[in-house]
Amino acid sequence: MHHPGPPRFMAVGESIQLAPRDPDPEATYRWRIRSAPVSSAADPPDDEPVIDFAPDAAGTYELELDAPERTHTLTVRVFPGARRPTGPGTGSSGESGASGPSGESTTPSGQSGEAARSGSGAGAGGGRGRGRPRLQLYGSVEGDELVVRADPQPHPESGTDRDDVAVEFLVDDRDDVDESAVVVAGRELRIPIAAVGDRVRVHGVAVGDAYSVPDTIEFSREIVVDGGDGVTLRPDGGCSSAARPDGDAASDAEEASFTVIRPNDPPAWALDVTLYEIYVRGFAGEDGSGSESASGEVPESVFAAIEDRLDYLDDLGVDCLWLTPVLENDHAPHGYNITDFFSIADDLGTRGDYERFVEAAHDRGMKVLFDLVLNHSARDHPFFRDAYGNPDSAYYDWYDWRDDGEPETYFEWEYIANWNFENLAVRRHLLDAVDTWAEIADGFRCDMAWAVPDTFWQELRERVKARDPDFLLLDETIPYIADFHDGMFDMHFDTTLYFTLRQVGRGDAAAAEILDAVEQRAEVGFPPHAAFMLYIENHDETRYVVECGDDAAMAAAGALVTLPGVPMLYGGQELGQRGRRDALAWDHARESFHRHYDRLLDLREEIPALGPAGEFSRVDYEASTDRAVAFLRELDGHAYCCVLNFGEPPATVTLPERVVDPTDYVSGDPLATAGGLEVDDVAVFRVE
Repeated sequence: MHHPGPPRFMAVGESIQLAPRDPDPEATYRWRIRSAPVSSAADPPDDEPVIDFAPDAAGTYELELDAPERTHTLTVRVFPGARRPTGPGTGSSGESGASGPSGESTTPSGQSGEAARSGSGAGAGGGRGRGRPRLQLYGSVEGDELVVRADPQPHPESGTDRDDVAVEFLVDDRDDVDESAVVVAGRELRIPIAAVGDRVRVHGVAVGDAYSVPDTIEFSREIVVDGGDGVTLRPDGGCSSAARPDGDAASDAEEASFTVIRPNDPPAWALDVTLYEIYVRGFAGEDGSGSESASGEVPESVFAAIEDRLDYLDDLGVDCLWLTPVLENDHAPHGYNITDFFSIADDLGTRGDYERFVEAAHDRGMKVLFDLVLNHSARDHPFFRDAYGNPDSAYYDWYDWRDDGEPETYFEWEYIANWNFENLAVRRHLLDAVDTWAEIADGFRCDMAWAVPDTFWQELRERVKARDPDFLLLDETIPYIADFHDGMFDMHFDTTLYFTLRQVGRGDAAAAEILDAVEQRAEVGFPPHAAFMLYIENHDETRYVVECGDDAAMAAAGALVTLPGVPMLYGGQELGQRGRRDALAWDHARESFHRHYDRLLDLREEIPALGPAGEFSRVDYEASTDRAVAFLRELDGHAYCCVLNFGEPPATVTLPERVVDPTDYVSGDPLATAGGLEVDDVAVFRVE
C-alpha cells in the first residue's frame, strides 16, 4: 500500500505531517518534490520516512514518495496565506506540548463562553475568523459519465454571495484515471466512464475568504454477472459480497456500472441512537464483579456484571454503548494509562468475556464503541520502562522526549508518555492494535483525538471503513475542530454546546446562548453532513446535577433529546448519581430523574422531528426569565416548539405561532395560563 493518502488542500503558513501508509518499519522511504510553484523554496528532507511539509508559496505541489514497491505521487493544492482558516473550530492535531490544542481557548477574548485551560471546550459566540465557507459534493452517473456537483455555502456571517464562492476539485492520485479526460466547468466535474478503472475519488473545497473543509465523492465500479446481483468493489480491493476473485474488467457476460459513495457521511445507524457511556469499573455497582448483580447472582467478570444490566439499558432506550478503556493498564481505575494494547485488563475479565458481552449487546440491537487511546502509553508500559533514561533502548525513539530527558505529555500528566508518530514502528504497532479491536467493535470513541496527527486518523479511517463502511468514528476534541470532518471522523463531541449548557445551568449565561452554540457548528465551518454527540457530563467532569442543581439538570436532560444531535448519557446520569466515578448507587436511584429520562427518550422516538431528520430553527418568543429558551424542530410539515427552563420557578413563555394544543408532550398536561405557557423544566408543543 504505502501511498500517503488523498490529495491535500492547505494554505501557506500551515504544515502537515506526511507518512507512508501501512508502513514496514524496516523499509526505506524517501520524499522529494517533483514540481512546485516557481517561487517556492520548500525542500523536505529526503532521508526521513515521515516529514512535516510546510509549503512556502501558493500553487500546486506534486510530491513523490519512493516506497519498496513503487514511487507514489501526492498532489497538494496550496492557497495564499490570506485564505488560511482561522478562529474557533480550526486547527490541526498531533503537536506535542505541555498544553496542546485541547488545553487552551480558541474563543477570542470577550466572547461569551470562554474556556481557558478548563478542558471543557470553547464557548458559543460564532466563527468570526475569516468567514469560512462550507461545501457538500453530490455525485451521479449520467449516461457514460461520472458527474460531481458542488454545493458551496458562504459563511453565515460573511455577507458573501453564494455565486462568489469558488470551488476547486482534485482527483485522487491513487486512482486509475486518465486526467486529460476530466472536464471541470465551474462547480461541476465530469469524467467519462471509459477514462477510469474500478474506482475514482474526487475531492473538493469551497474557496471564499478561506477554504472550506474538503468533501469527497467516490465512484466504485459495480459488476453485475449475468443479470445477477450487483457487487461493489470495496476500497481495499475486496467487494461487498461474493464476487469474481480475479478482479478483471467486466466480460461480455457482465455489465459494469458505478455506485456513488459519500465517504464522509456518518453511518446512518449512528445518527438515530441514544449513546450511553459506561465507566467499566463502577457501572455494575459496589466492588464491580464481586457484588451481587441485578439478577441476584455474583457475576464471573465485570463484563458479565455489565451484561446483567443490558435489559435495563434496553428498556431505557439506549442503543449504543461506549465503554471506557478495557485494555491492560497501570491499575488507575479509569483505564486510560495503557500498558498492553493487545490484551484485555485482567481485573475486567478475558477477551472471551468481552466478546460475549459484545455479542449480548448485539442480541439486543445495541452497538458497542471501543475506547481507542492512541496518543500515549502508560509510563508503566514495558516499552517505556525500557526506554526511560536509556537512549540505547530499541524503544527510545518510540517516544517524544523533552530536553530534560522526561517524556512529552499534556497538562503535566505524570503517568503517561506521548508516542512519537514520526517513528514507523509506532505507527505499525498502533495500526495492528486498531485491526485487532475493530474486529469486535462497531466503532471507536477516539480519546484525545487532537493529540494524534491528522494523517494518521485519515489512514485509520480508510483502514476500518474498508472492512466495514458502517464503522463509527467519534472524536473527543476539546474544543472541536471542523477539519476533523475531512476524512477523519463521523461524529464529534459538541464541546461548545456542553460548555454553554454548563454556563446556563449555573446561571452564568442566558439560556438563549444555547441557540448560538448550535449555530456555531456552521459558523466554524463544519459541513452540513457532520454529526454531533450531545452531552452534559462524562467521566472527566463533575456531575451536572452537582454543579448546576436539580432544576437545571432536568432542563439539560430536555436539551439532549430536543436539540439536533445524538444524545449521550453518562452512566448514572439518569439515576441522579452525584459521584463522578463512584460505583453506581443502583439501590438509591432518584426515581424522579429516572422517570424524566425514560419519558424524554421515549418522546424522541415518538416525534421524528426531534431526530436527525428534523430541522432546527429559532422562533420568536417572550419569556418571564432569561433562564428559559424556545426553538423549533420541524419535519414533513409537522412543527414542534421546544421550551427549556433552567430556573427554579416555572417560566411563562408566549409564542407568536398558534399552538395547536397547549398540552405538553413531555408531561401530558395542559400548560396554558392567562399569561402564556407555564413550563417547569422542559416542554414540547405542537405548533402551526
